[in-house]
Amino acid sequence: MEDNIREMYEKARAAFKTVEDWPQEKVDEMVLAVGWELQKAETADELARLAVEKSGLGVYEDKVHKIGTKVRGTLYDQIGVKTCGLVSEDKAKGIRTYAKPIGVIANVVPCTNPESTVCCIALSTLKTRNAIICSPHPRTELATYATVEHIRKALAKVGAPVDLVQCIRHTSNEKTQELMANCDYAVATGGAALVKVVYAAGVPAQTVGAGNVISIVDATVEDDLPGVAFRLRKSKTANNAASCSSENAVAIEEKIFDKMIAALKAEGGYLCSTEEREILRKTMWPDGHTLNREIVAKSATFIAELAGLKVPKNTTMLMVLGEKIGKEDRFSGEKLSPVLTVWKWTDFDEMLDRMAKILKFSGEGHSVNIQTRLDERMHKIGLRANVGRVVCNMGHTAANSGGWTSHLGFTDTLGCGTWAGNISCENINWKQFIMYTRVAVPVADYEPTDEELFGTYFKKYGKD
Repeated sequence: MEDNIREMYEKARAAFKTVEDWPQEKVDEMVLAVGWELQKAETADELARLAVEKSGLGVYEDKVHKIGTKVRGTLYDQIGVKTCGLVSEDKAKGIRTYAKPIGVIANVVPCTNPESTVCCIALSTLKTRNAIICSPHPRTELATYATVEHIRKALAKVGAPVDLVQCIRHTSNEKTQELMANCDYAVATGGAALVKVVYAAGVPAQTVGAGNVISIVDATVEDDLPGVAFRLRKSKTANNAASCSSENAVAIEEKIFDKMIAALKAEGGYLCSTEEREILRKTMWPDGHTLNREIVAKSATFIAELAGLKVPKNTTMLMVLGEKIGKEDRFSGEKLSPVLTVWKWTDFDEMLDRMAKILKFSGEGHSVNIQTRLDERMHKIGLRANVGRVVCNMGHTAANSGGWTSHLGFTDTLGCGTWAGNISCENINWKQFIMYTRVAVPVADYEPTDEELFGTYFKKYGKD
């Protein structure tokens, strides 16, 4: 595959035209072939090693697990889904719905998940009979390219056109912009800066927002604080917090604050002193506002050593006390590292107000977490939090983008809605890569009466 963007598009377009009218059975066979190839232990091992060794980002074992889980989960979510031809019919209303593919899609891939993102998007676009061209991140282009090669191998095995999935071999900003401008649609997994670039390309696009997950812990779980701390630590440190779903802060009710801090310390958390906090801040944001890329998806001990802090060898995460919200205290935002900001609260409603301010600064639209046994608090946070997802009593990364104890939908691409400048607030999967044609046939003429339309209004205010 050469990096001539126009030629790549033409090849993708030809492949798309080949499968545009394929029946569901043939499409599903193609998808399963790709899924089987990607979830193989040897494939996951190769892709995870390439991702970690070439970039230094993340944890090999976590990536192996994630690739397998995301592939199998994405396939599970597709079972029984119709994406070809007539997919539904409402005879009472005379509406028939036909599924249509979009065409050639540009897929801008992040360095934090250069393999699993491609797996999820490719399975979704193939299920909907689209072609994709991937633009990898410069730090992880080999992992993304290798993932695409495995997909092409699987496509060839079942006689599907291999150019349904392609990848830029030597990436650059210029090639990415050219790709998006030439394709019919774009999907990009990255932060606010990338969103602006994608929409500037002038094509319809699916984008995502920044994560800044706050996990609220209340006193109702006091008898299970070791379990809560275990879930939060496991989630926070997964893949060295490369995921946008990683907890960035924990907000602990005052009456259990000391006990919860002790439980987090038992899980390897290290609470920085005021002086250590300032040293860490200068290391993480050397210019005061831009996150140091050298700490992204690195271990807590690596970050501590970089900052010149002396911490125990078994430290799994660095903790700092929350002080202020916004630009004057970057610890209140997303950190993409095993660094956890700790807040204390006494009034739940006040904490929700504080959470809203934090999310307005960083992470609005993404997701939040709560550990509680009070259903009314789950209900209240669902009503008040401007996010697409609320995860309750689970580790966030194990549930937010799909998990076997969560049915939020398997993905690596999380829409954050208009709160973050995105067009969707859903977990991005096959649903975002399909168009529909609705055919209307005549039904019996019926027009509602005034009573049907305004009956409840009439009862209260009359007909004057």
